[in-house]
Amino acid sequence: MLKINKQDALNYHSQEPAGKLEVVPTKPMSTQLDLALAYSPGVAEPCKAIAANPDDVYKYTAKGNLVAVISNGTAVLGLGNIGPAASKPVMEGKGVLFKKFAGIDCFDIEIDATDPDEFIRIVKALEPTFGGINLEDIKAPECFRIETELREKMNIPLMHDDQHGTAIITSAALLNALEVVGKKIGEIKLVVSGAGAAAVSCLRLYLALGLTRENVVVFDKDGIINAQRTSLDPIQMQFATGRAVTTLEEAMKGADVFLGLSAANVLPAGLLLLMADNPIVFALANPDPEVSYQLAMATRDDIIMATGRSDHPNQVNNVLGFPYIFRGALDVRATEINEAMKLAAVHALAQLSKEPVPEMVNKAYGDNTLTFGRTYLIPKPLDPRLITTISPAVAKAAMESGVARLPIEDWAAYEDQLRARLGVNQKLMNRITSAARANPKRVVFAEADTYKILKAAQILHDEGICTPILLGPQEKIEALARENSLDLEGCEIINILKQDAKRDEYAALLYEKRQRRGMTIYEGRRLMRERNYYAAMMVETGEADACITGLTKDYGKSIIPSLQVIGTEDGVKRVSSMYIIQHKKGPYFFADTTVNIDPTAEEMVEIIGLTARAVRFFDAEPRMAVISYSNFGSNPGPLPEKTRRATELAKARFPDLLIDGEMQANVALSPRLLQEHYGFSPLAEKGANTLIFPNVESGNIAYKVLQEIGGAEVIGPVLMGMRKPVHILQLGASVRDIVNMAAIAVVDAQLGSKAL
Repeated sequence: MLKINKQDALNYHSQEPAGKLEVVPTKPMSTQLDLALAYSPGVAEPCKAIAANPDDVYKYTAKGNLVAVISNGTAVLGLGNIGPAASKPVMEGKGVLFKKFAGIDCFDIEIDATDPDEFIRIVKALEPTFGGINLEDIKAPECFRIETELREKMNIPLMHDDQHGTAIITSAALLNALEVVGKKIGEIKLVVSGAGAAAVSCLRLYLALGLTRENVVVFDKDGIINAQRTSLDPIQMQFATGRAVTTLEEAMKGADVFLGLSAANVLPAGLLLLMADNPIVFALANPDPEVSYQLAMATRDDIIMATGRSDHPNQVNNVLGFPYIFRGALDVRATEINEAMKLAAVHALAQLSKEPVPEMVNKAYGDNTLTFGRTYLIPKPLDPRLITTISPAVAKAAMESGVARLPIEDWAAYEDQLRARLGVNQKLMNRITSAARANPKRVVFAEADTYKILKAAQILHDEGICTPILLGPQEKIEALARENSLDLEGCEIINILKQDAKRDEYAALLYEKRQRRGMTIYEGRRLMRERNYYAAMMVETGEADACITGLTKDYGKSIIPSLQVIGTEDGVKRVSSMYIIQHKKGPYFFADTTVNIDPTAEEMVEIIGLTARAVRFFDAEPRMAVISYSNFGSNPGPLPEKTRRATELAKARFPDLLIDGEMQANVALSPRLLQEHYGFSPLAEKGANTLIFPNVESGNIAYKVLQEIGGAEVIGPVLMGMRKPVHILQLGASVRDIVNMAAIAVVDAQLGSKAL
C-alpha cells in the first residue's frame, strides 16, 4: 500500500483552490449575448419548455449527467461516525472518481441528519436536481431502510455503494473463483465475518446467484448470528443460522468460502486448514485484511484469495462498479437501479475477466501473466474496457426490465460515445505510474540540492516508483530535508566531490569516448566535477537506470553532457523531444518542442519516426499532422514547402503511418473542418492527435500557451532517441512534473532500447 504522509494529504486538499471539485461553465460566457442567453432574459425559454414538458429538463439542463454523492457521515471509511462536515473530503473524492472513470458530473451533499425519516425527506426533495443519487457512508441498520424507502419514493437511479458496490464486485469474483475450482454456488458452505451494510448486501446478491441460505453462517463483533440474538435488526436476522455451531472455528470446518467485511486479523491462519479443498477467502477489511495475504498463502497452497489492497492479486475495488453502473443507468434515463441491473454488472465483470488482457493493462501493472485464473478473477481498475463492458450491460438490463425511459438503439454508436466521454488521457499517467511501480528502477537526479527534487524523491520512493539517487552536498540536502520535514529514507545521497576514485574512473571513460573530438584527460576530470556529467556516466555504466536533470539550467546546457556521455541510439542521427498535452478531449502529442531549432525536411522525417514510436509507448495510435501556416499549398513559402516535403518523405518511409500535411493546427485538430474542406485527407475521420511542428519556435510557443491558458496539463519534455533513458525537465518544473517524468523514465528503462 502507498505510504501517505499526513502533511502531504493536508496540503493536497488545502492548496488553492481548496478541495477537489469545482464548477466549470459548459457554454460560452464571454459576451453580453452569452450572458443574456445563459440567464435573464434568455433562460426563461427553457424554463417555460420544462414547465410544459417536465422531461425537457434532461434536454435543457445538466440533470441527465449529474449525480449527487450524499452522506450524513455516520460510517465514514474506517473512521466511524465523524459527522457530515468531516465526511466532505471523502464525498468530494467519490465525485472525482465518478468524473475520472465515467465522465459523470457530481455535487457532494453532506446532510446534518441522523434520523432516517428526516434524511429520507431531505434526499427525496432533491430529486428535481439530479439524474441519480449515490448514498455513501451511512451506518447500518439505518442505511437499509433509507435506501429501500428512497428507491420506492424516487424515480431516478439510486444506490448505496457501500452495500451494493462491494456486493457486485465480490459476486463477480466469487462466480469466477468457483468456476476455477469447479464448485457450484448452490452447494458451497459460506462463513461471513461482519454483518454490516456490505455483508448483508453481498449475501443478498449471492442468494440471487443461487447461494443456499442454510449453508451460510454469519458472525459479527459479538459472535454468531442465530435465533438467540433477538436484539439485531430483522434484515440481519434473516441470516441467522440454525446450525449447531457457536464459534468461528466450528463454522470453518469444511467451509468452501470465507467472506470478511469486518476487522483486521480476526481470522487465525490455522483455521484455514479446516476449510474444504481449494478454499476461497475474500478478506476485505482495509487496510489490513482479516488474515494477511502472505500468511494465508503460506498456510495453504490451494487457496484462492482476494483482498481490498492494490498490492495483492484480485483487489476488490468498488471503482470497478459504481461509475459504470451509474453511467449505464443515466444513459437510458432509468427510474432505478434494480436487481437485474446489478446482476448484469456482475456477469459483465465476470466475463471481462476471461477476455484477453490488453497490452496497455499488462504494461500498466508490469505483469504479462494476467490471464483468467486464481490470481486474476476480476479486471484491474485501469482496464479501459470497463466502461464499454459494464455500462452497456447495465443499460440493456434496464431496458429489458422495463425501467429505461430512453432506450438505446445503436449500441456501436453508444460505445463510441462512452469512449469519447472518458478520453484516453484520463488514465495515461495512471498506467505509466502503475507500470513503474511493478518494477522500480534507480533514477539519478543531478540537481538534488533543491526542494522540488527532494520532495519529488520522497514521493517517488514512498509510492514505490523508483529508487532515487540524489547528487549534491549531503549536508545541504539533509538540511533542506529537515527544514521541509522531508523523509529521504531509502534515497541514496552522493556528494560527487568526495568520490575521487569514481570521478577518475568516469573521466577515463569519457576521455576514451571523446579523445578524437578534442577531449583531454584533464578536461574529462574537470567535467566529472559537474553533476550532469557524473549522472550521465552513472547511467552509461549501469550504476543508475535513468537520469533526470534540467530543473535549474537551460535545456541546451543540460542535454549536452548526456549526448556526449551516452549518445543517441543506433541509427538515430539526432534526438528530439515531445510534450504530452492532457486535455479533456484526449491526449495530444507535440514534437519537436525543445531540441531541434530549425530542422530540414529530412530531419523532420526522423522526428516523425521517433514521435510515432513514442506515442505508441503511451498506448495511443498516432494520427500525425505536419503543421504549417498553409493548408495543402494554400500559401507559398519556404516553411510550407519544407513541411510538405517532410510529409511526402515520411509517407514513403513509413507507409503504415497515418500522417498528412502541410496544414494549419486548427484544421488538423478539427474533423469538422477537415471533412468540410479537405475530405480527401486520411485525418478527416478523427483529426490529428499528434502535431509535428516545423521548428522549435512554433512548437515551444504552442505548448507553453496551452500550459498557461489552455486548461491543459502538460507533461514533458519526453526526450526521444537517446541510447539510454535520460529526460531533461523544463526550467522550473513542478514537483508533479518531476514525478511524472521520473515514472516515464522508469518505464523507459524497463522496456530497454527503442522504447522512447
